[in-house]
Amino acid sequence: MKKTIMLKKNYEFKHVLTKGKYYSGKELESFIMPSKEKTLNYLGIAISSKAGKAVYRNHLKRLIRENYKVLENRLKCGYRIVFLIKKSCDIKNINFYDVKTDMNKIFKKSNIFEENI
Repeated sequence: MKKTIMLKKNYEFKHVLTKGKYYSGKELESFIMPSKEKTLNYLGIAISSKAGKAVYRNHLKRLIRENYKVLENRLKCGYRIVFLIKKSCDIKNINFYDVKTDMNKIFKKSNIFEENI
């Protein structure tokens, strides 16, 4: 069952980026904060146009969304999560498994994996 809603408004992103807690992986950065809605997660993906052309940015967004979909059932509900790409990484050479390891690392650090699964 899908229990995630995408963040779309600028003020939603700003709120998470200012109030959320920062976590970092090799290629991804993440800001995570608790949400008032305890039955849903909110996901936002922000990639700067300076990172690369639209084809590469959209590919990376698809990779992040697909990895999140795989991990979604293991996550606790009630969080707002925003993923950013690091400026130092090469967007053309990122693959599915790099994103997966980064997301696992970030979610373990932030302690939002459910223990019983």
